[in-house]
Amino acid sequence: MHIFSRPLTGNANRSGLLSSLRPLIVSMVVCTASLLSISAIADFNLPELGDASSAVVSPQQEYQLGQTWLRLYRSRVPTSSDPLIHTYTEQLLNRLAKSSQLKDRRLELIVVKNPTMNAFAVPGGVVGVHTGLFLYAESEAQFSSVLSHELAHLSQRHFARGVEQAQKASLPTMAAMLASLVLAATAGGDAGLAALTATQAAALDSKLRFSRQNEQEADRIGMQTMVIAGEDPYAVPAMFERMLKATRYSRRPPEFLLTHPVTESRIADSLNRASKYPRRQHAESLDYHLMRARILLKHEHTPQDGVKRFTSELQRESTSPEASRYGLVLALTETGQLKRARENLQPLLASAPNKPAYVIAAADIEANDGNIQKALRSLEEELQDNPSHHAYNVRYAELLMKAGDYARSEEVLVRHVRRKPKDDYVWYILAEVHGLAGNILGVHEARAEYFILNGIYDKAQIQLRNALKLSRGSYHKTALLEEKLKRVAAMQNNKL
Repeated sequence: MHIFSRPLTGNANRSGLLSSLRPLIVSMVVCTASLLSISAIADFNLPELGDASSAVVSPQQEYQLGQTWLRLYRSRVPTSSDPLIHTYTEQLLNRLAKSSQLKDRRLELIVVKNPTMNAFAVPGGVVGVHTGLFLYAESEAQFSSVLSHELAHLSQRHFARGVEQAQKASLPTMAAMLASLVLAATAGGDAGLAALTATQAAALDSKLRFSRQNEQEADRIGMQTMVIAGEDPYAVPAMFERMLKATRYSRRPPEFLLTHPVTESRIADSLNRASKYPRRQHAESLDYHLMRARILLKHEHTPQDGVKRFTSELQRESTSPEASRYGLVLALTETGQLKRARENLQPLLASAPNKPAYVIAAADIEANDGNIQKALRSLEEELQDNPSHHAYNVRYAELLMKAGDYARSEEVLVRHVRRKPKDDYVWYILAEVHGLAGNILGVHEARAEYFILNGIYDKAQIQLRNALKLSRGSYHKTALLEEKLKRVAAMQNNKL
């Protein structure tokens, strides 16, 4: 039973929205190409960056812009709520950030469900990764090279430096960036390419697109980040080679290459920089390959196709036999071949009994086989040692909900959402379980938080008003809800 359908980020609800949204987005991008007006971008509700006398955008203004942009982007693009993938990518991003020149490390990660190769950084610490980047990057080091490059754009504040030269054009350009990234993540095809090309041309005219000099700087500083973080610098030219290869065999270049062009000279420059560091063996990251297997399965047409893929990989030479076996376990579980799934998971568990990906895979097999209490016990054991682990908490709460233990699921999620207040999926399932547990006030509050994180301010206000009706008699709760209503109204009016 679903208390409310997940809006906008669910495929069914999103398709109708995007059908009506795409003409607006395309129109906005075309307008931007011919000096887009402020009124044409009003619907995007981006905050003001400062008055005309400001010499540069302040870090706080960048952060504010990034948070607003993130909420708007979430409302328009399908994102991944897979807690294992999100946890892995977030941990890697934070590890790289510690080795970077980034001073403000309040980073927000968004994982976009899209098979194309793309990653982007938005002022204010927002880093986006398409799941397709996992498909193109053959190793964690190659994947890290892209993240390090984006962190370098943020640390060097390339956006602010561009605004310093052409501040009046900054707001239209950010709206156009939003529009083009939305199209890149949803429409695809020639429409996405045309929109991105128009956006790139407009941004180039206003000198806000990363210049060649910015790209060279991001390449250099990104490689420094890689070296300090212990990653292989030679992965940078290797990833560039893969990107260039992708353009040779595709009529439409990947979105990433439209804003980060790769040339033979750029590859040579990166190889020259890497040659200054001694070559040494770098251990392959099993966790990266496990997450890559998860994404490979998600992008297969059917789970049966996944079974064929991973069976074939195991029969031939696989880059990571463990990851191929893990992908096979997931595919077999989805197709209901639970005995085979257990058999294939057993050697993986024997080698790493506490690896979260394996533990959750084992729990899923038991839950699908009707042994839900056994599945819950296995997760409870892991949570004793890792009480704040994101993937364990989410899967445990989901299985408690499946078992009908709504009170315990509610308790787990209420505690976990304090750790992850900006995770829209945690708020989404919390609203579901609040409803199942009969906590209607909690339903409205959790829905409101979900809508706020997705930039759907009108629906957030409706939920908060509904919550206010139920909070009469509690002065403290009423005061909190009224204050939140004011804050949402300010967000809607570009004041936050």
